[in-house]
Amino acid sequence: MKLFRFGEAGAEKPAILDADGVGRDLSGHMPDLGPDQLSPAAFKAIAALDLSTLPVVPEGVRIAPCVGTIQRFFCIGVNYSDHAAEVGIAPPENPIVFMKVCDPTGPNDPVMMPKGSTQMDWEVELGVVINQTVRHVSEEDALDMVAGYCVVNDISERDFQNNHGGQWVKGKSCDGFGPVGPWLVTRDEVADPQQLNLWLDVNGEAKQRGTTARMIFTVPQIIAHLSRFVSLRAGDIITTGTPPGVGMGMKPQQFLKAGDTIRLGIEGLGEQAQTVLAYSD
Repeated sequence: MKLFRFGEAGAEKPAILDADGVGRDLSGHMPDLGPDQLSPAAFKAIAALDLSTLPVVPEGVRIAPCVGTIQRFFCIGVNYSDHAAEVGIAPPENPIVFMKVCDPTGPNDPVMMPKGSTQMDWEVELGVVINQTVRHVSEEDALDMVAGYCVVNDISERDFQNNHGGQWVKGKSCDGFGPVGPWLVTRDEVADPQQLNLWLDVNGEAKQRGTTARMIFTVPQIIAHLSRFVSLRAGDIITTGTPPGVGMGMKPQQFLKAGDTIRLGIEGLGEQAQTVLAYSD
C-alpha cells in the first residue's frame, strides 16, 4: 500500500492510493496515519477496505508528512561508502547516530533558510518507519518492526553543524529541515530496501545519484543496533544516510540559496520538491 496524508497543517487526513493511482480519503475509517495506525493489524484492516467506495482526495491539495505525530528522527551519518569517500571520512566501525529534532514538514512545502545560514545543504535519504515498540531486536527479525519506507530530505546547515561545537543536531534541526513523504510505502511493497536508487537535483542539475546497495550498515543492522541502546516506538523515523553528491563534498563546495528548487526521490517511494525561501521573521 501507498499511504499518505493531505490537508493544511493541523487539519491533515489519512489517505491511500488506489490501483489506478487515485488518492482515496481514509478519514471515515481512521482518525489519522500516526503511531496507532501503523501496526500489522491496522494495515490489514485498511487492506480489507473497498477503496472504490471512498471519497477521492481533491486535486491540488497539500500533501502532508506521510506519518502524523512523528516524535523522533533517528539519523545515521556517513552510511554510504561513496559518500564517506567524498567527504574524506573513513567508513565508521559502528553506525554514527544523531537526532533530528525539528518537526516534519510536507514533501513539497517550501523551506526557509535559517537566520545567518551560509551553508545550507541537501541530503536525499531512505526513511524507515517503525511499527511497534522495539527493544533488543535481532537483525533477522528487524524488518518485521518496519511499517514502511519513505523519502526524507535531511536538509542540513553545515556551518551550524560543524563550526559551533557539540554534536550535529544544531545543523540538522532548523525549522523546515524535515520534509517527509509523499507516501509511506508499506514493507510488503519493497522487496529489498538495499536495492533502491536515490536521486536529487538542484535547479534541474543532477547532484546526487546513488543506490542503497552502497550502505555501510543495512536497514536490519541499523534497527538492531539502535534497539540495543534505546527503545524504538511506533512512528519513529530512522533516516539511513545519504549517497554522494552533497554540496559540502563538492570542490568547490556548493550550498543552497534563496530561490533554489530541490527535487528528489527514491525508486518506488515517490518524489519531493521544495523551494528555498530567504529568512523572514
